[in-house]
Amino acid sequence: MMYKIYTLAVALLSATALFSAPVDLKTKELYNKTAFITSQCYTKTVDKNGNKHNPCYSCHIKSKVPNYMSDEDLQESYSLPEYATKNRWINLFKDRSEQVAKMSDEKILKYIKQDNYKDVNGDIIISTKLKNLPKKWDYNNNNRWDGYIPDCKYNFDKEGFDRNKYGSLTGWRAFKYRPFLGTFWPTNGSTDDVLIRLPKLFWTNTDGKIDLSIYKKNLSIVEDILKQTKNHSTYEGAAKNQKIALGLYPVGTEFLHSVRYIEPTKNGITLSPRMKELRYAKKLRWANYYEHQALSDEEFKENHDFPDRYSIYLGDMEKGINNKRGWVYQGFIEDSNGDLRPQNYEETLYCIGCHAGIGAISDSTFAFGRKFAWGYWDKHGLKGVSDKNSEYLNYLINNNHANEFRTNHEVYDKFFEHNSLKKNEARKIKNDISYLLNPSKNRAINLDKAYKVIVDEQSFIYGRDAHIKPLTNVYDEVEQDKSTKLTIIKKH
Repeated sequence: MMYKIYTLAVALLSATALFSAPVDLKTKELYNKTAFITSQCYTKTVDKNGNKHNPCYSCHIKSKVPNYMSDEDLQESYSLPEYATKNRWINLFKDRSEQVAKMSDEKILKYIKQDNYKDVNGDIIISTKLKNLPKKWDYNNNNRWDGYIPDCKYNFDKEGFDRNKYGSLTGWRAFKYRPFLGTFWPTNGSTDDVLIRLPKLFWTNTDGKIDLSIYKKNLSIVEDILKQTKNHSTYEGAAKNQKIALGLYPVGTEFLHSVRYIEPTKNGITLSPRMKELRYAKKLRWANYYEHQALSDEEFKENHDFPDRYSIYLGDMEKGINNKRGWVYQGFIEDSNGDLRPQNYEETLYCIGCHAGIGAISDSTFAFGRKFAWGYWDKHGLKGVSDKNSEYLNYLINNNHANEFRTNHEVYDKFFEHNSLKKNEARKIKNDISYLLNPSKNRAINLDKAYKVIVDEQSFIYGRDAHIKPLTNVYDEVEQDKSTKLTIIKKH
């Protein structure tokens, strides 16, 4: 009976304007208490013909120390707390065909080409608002914003360093990276960029003067130790006494990640000026190997002894959410007018699960370990970038599709025939992953439209995956064998 009631609720929510209620940015009352468990985790891994699909291996793997959260077993079982057995990402089951059909190509293209980060004078719009804080954004009512205030000018030189209008460093440096598997491919919904910044100690010499050569060396050292390709005993310049260890960023490291619409151009796919989201992370404290292992052991024991308990993460919409491993995460997202606003607690909680306790992360991050060059994305984007270690080819083979939900029929039809990979097509991505990762103009526009519907509704807490038709390769409820805690039935 509960299953029928829940399914009916999904239908009702999809058919009405209930999504359009104003978002309470200050609330910590949760619609989905396990929002840190992503929608992709409810994917069906066996299709109606009995064919197996394993997108799970991209996140759930045997980890590399100092990440002790080896969770490759989750490729074979769904160990969920009782509360999370009900899939609350109900946007997955919504039909957006009517809204998308009403939206012209010209309208969506005009929309995504509008910059919602900087105004005509080059000032950062969201930062100006935060400095003149609206009461509805002031979580603790102290008349100031206590979180991150965006300060990247998005004015990069050839080496990827961001500079203000006077030519001075802001500290941010852009890098190019191979997008993480599945959801993060442009063909599956969004384009993005990631920037890194180290504390000022890492930019300066021992006399306290900014020295770009020292900053470059320290960034290279951070890359070596994060990728664990080379060990270093110290950093350079004024940072020489900062703590250093393989696989760990120094305290004070920051990341800025803008998620954007897909803009089709005559040169191919590029990042739109309009941001969907602006995500921020900062490492606030040092945790050594022993602490990382102790935390993982504690979580494994908790899951074993109390399998139906779910994690609680401290924080709020203003200061961000702590991932228990020394990092704080905070975000901004489009409001119904397309302007950036702070995310509320639940909207940020959505990001925490992937940046806290899975095998694929390196000191809570994804992108920097996948870096292949310094610099901001140019018009070439991912064209000519190789498929290092056949990573993307293996994803196609293991998942037998191009995304977790198996809805990307454009890629499927290009690379598969009768459920088998086309070898001639697969060879083309060896030296050019853009052949796989970049969508056609038509697909890009439709994905942009589908996401714009979510923005109009402000329904992010119900899911922010861009799709037009209701998904069929995802479960809306899970039943588990209480004696083994393994999934035995999934409903849709």
